[in-house]
Amino acid sequence: MPITVAAFVLGGLAIYISMGLSDLKNQAATLDLNKLEQMESASVILDRNDKIFGQIYVENRETIPYEQLPRDLVNAVISVEDASFYQHHGYAISGILRATFKNLVAGHVRQGASTITQQLARNSFALKGKTFRRKLLEIFVARRIEDNFNKQKIMELYLNRIYFGGGLYGAEAAARGYFGKSAHELSLSECATLAGMIKSPNRLSPWTDKAASRDARNYALTRMHDLGLIDSSNCAAAQAQDLVIGNRQNAQGQNYAVDYIRQQVINAVGWDRAMNEGFRIHTTVDGELQKVAEESLRTNLDKAEQHPGYDHQTHAEYAASFRQAKSSGTASAQPAPEYLQGAVIGLNNETGGILVLVGGRDFEHNQYNRALQAKRPAGTAMLPLVYATAFEQGMFPGSLVEDSPLDNRAVMIGGMTGILGEWGPESADNRYDGTISARQALVKSKNGATVRIGMEAGLDEVLQLCRTAGIRSSLRPYPATLLGSSEVTLAELALAYTIFPNGGWRVNAPHILERIEEKDGTVVWETPRDHNSQSVLKAETAYEVHSCLTDALETGTGKTARTEFGLKKFPAAGKTGTAYDFTDALFTGYDSNFTCAVWAGFDKPQKIYRGAFGRELALPVWADIMNTAAARYSPREIKRPPGLKEVEICLRSGMLATDKCYDTVRSATGDSVQKRTTYTEIATAAQMPTEPCNVHGEPRVPVVADAPAAEAPRAQLAADLTEVKPVIVKSPTLLAENDPYNSARSIAKIDKATEEQVAEKETPQKIDNRERDAMRGDARNQKTDKARSADDAKPILRAIPVEPEPEETPVEIRRAVPVGPMDEVEEGALLKAATPSPSKSDDH
Repeated sequence: MPITVAAFVLGGLAIYISMGLSDLKNQAATLDLNKLEQMESASVILDRNDKIFGQIYVENRETIPYEQLPRDLVNAVISVEDASFYQHHGYAISGILRATFKNLVAGHVRQGASTITQQLARNSFALKGKTFRRKLLEIFVARRIEDNFNKQKIMELYLNRIYFGGGLYGAEAAARGYFGKSAHELSLSECATLAGMIKSPNRLSPWTDKAASRDARNYALTRMHDLGLIDSSNCAAAQAQDLVIGNRQNAQGQNYAVDYIRQQVINAVGWDRAMNEGFRIHTTVDGELQKVAEESLRTNLDKAEQHPGYDHQTHAEYAASFRQAKSSGTASAQPAPEYLQGAVIGLNNETGGILVLVGGRDFEHNQYNRALQAKRPAGTAMLPLVYATAFEQGMFPGSLVEDSPLDNRAVMIGGMTGILGEWGPESADNRYDGTISARQALVKSKNGATVRIGMEAGLDEVLQLCRTAGIRSSLRPYPATLLGSSEVTLAELALAYTIFPNGGWRVNAPHILERIEEKDGTVVWETPRDHNSQSVLKAETAYEVHSCLTDALETGTGKTARTEFGLKKFPAAGKTGTAYDFTDALFTGYDSNFTCAVWAGFDKPQKIYRGAFGRELALPVWADIMNTAAARYSPREIKRPPGLKEVEICLRSGMLATDKCYDTVRSATGDSVQKRTTYTEIATAAQMPTEPCNVHGEPRVPVVADAPAAEAPRAQLAADLTEVKPVIVKSPTLLAENDPYNSARSIAKIDKATEEQVAEKETPQKIDNRERDAMRGDARNQKTDKARSADDAKPILRAIPVEPEPEETPVEIRRAVPVGPMDEVEEGALLKAATPSPSKSDDH
């Protein structure tokens, strides 16, 4: 009976083959065998230390030559897929007969029995479908392949092309994806694992079912032993090993830096080449720094969400709903996250290379790059540029400035009671210090003093310096901009800060790509080497600001970096940044090699919580990153330019100190003691004071407050301005003549009745003699009427409505309304990132 069935099968097969033999041979002959080597190959992204950082691909594949394929992997694949690989010439008759019998019994094609060469033919030429005709065409193509390639080349093409599950194509991508190593480094157990999953890569992937993957591995090891390719001890040892695999990652868009690199590569070489040609992309990114930045940002923002004053969505809440939506297939319909966001960018001071780029808290939740695209108020992080302008014009860190309420004293438009008023300091214990040095004003982030310095230096001059420093975003020409109310990108702010460690110059623009190479090392694209750096400040000015920022980090608003957040003892400087109403928290700082800016806030601007200063949210992240950077790139002390000299200054006068510069103060015990009022400052010859102190010694400048009542009777009524604090405006307010914030232009309205009177006076009329006589009267009455008329015509100052009506109230609102972070990037932007869009990846 079996012989009869076999004869029947063979006879039928012979007839079927003879009928279509000529047609199928001709079809197989038309296929271009060069396509076997035309595989989409993932482009590999390398960090600055040539470590793999990510990939760009349509199919995640990295081809390798046969010599780099481990012998155990080749043997394992042969054992499982094609035991007669070295004996057949493209197809195996025994396998075909076995499969044909089972398929006839089943009534349809159930078993393939394809050799490795047939699988290569099917995958290369898309010979899909389970029909006898397709199977015969596959055999003819396999025969052609065997005629043109040796067995080693066929195995190389096969192992570089086949799918291993998890979005991984080819042995090299599979080895790196599952085990975090190159294929030539795989162990026997790992080779058997890859071979075991070929029959059903998604079902047998260790990411899908670890137990099933282990069983498939052990079967492959058993087959290798049965074929004499490994001995019993090696087989048993490999089967006993635990299956250790790495965490699954979407290598194409695993973080914001990789996504931005992908965009830049596509811009450089085009989409098709970037996705298919397997380039090696050399970048400026430091993989270790990037990892530290991502982890620190997540950790510290998690802590911020635990603050008692935080009453918004948390990352954990959104992540839970996102996972649920993802499992149900509705992730694309999820609303955008509303939890606290953050961003980081770090630059090489000398080259402008981007070492760190974190565009948000979770790339999977939202791909919007806040480090490059979001424009937010810089807050008090803008202050160093104000002082740089003033120092460039002749002021110096020892120049005295008044830190006291501005213009309308107690009412600070839009301020907060006792904390971060518009013109108050960046401190919870809000107070004004009176007359202080410019150094103290910057170190303590004194807003009132800063506005005075900025207005004296010139608002236009400050804005011009900001633009020269690299801030291309539009800055509003109002005093509020001196305190960072205008929106800038984090990348612009970081670039602007590089002028201080660089001695007054900066690179033209940051970059993240170094070069793109083919696999043989041929350079196909390279970042243009633009050596035309931009000079912004004199070296002496840059160092003066740097010395103030060093003090700001050591003793000012950033001092908790060392006392609480573990910043190690290396030369560094920086400045906190807090925007109005605590909507944005920043810290920007640097060492001699590296400048880093950190931001925290919401995509839709709103208060984080009261007291969310930059030193609380952004500074700890900055400290973590800087510690790692300092360990990898040893910072050095920034040298003082020879044009700066030390000079002893009296804090009371801002002039040259004398031996009489002492104040009498009360000690802790109540005794009167003499206290020296001088300190050592730095200045250029042009900035240096030339006159001795005129507060101590002779001649002495008289102080009105100290004058006797007989000489200045109102002196004793002078208010102590250091006790005046900003308050919040909670109702319509009568604006003073000088609005300190310049938030609105005062307008005058004339009553309707008065308008009619004025109109009548302006309208020419004919007056007869009797009317003229009636208008005459007593001179005194005429004078009184005239005065009353003048009083009626005086403009009436009105409070500005909360929502002014354009037709009746032409108010020019100057208060910064934060720009939505999702706005399109304007022309001329420093760095452009594409609008986030779904990227193609495997469907798992």
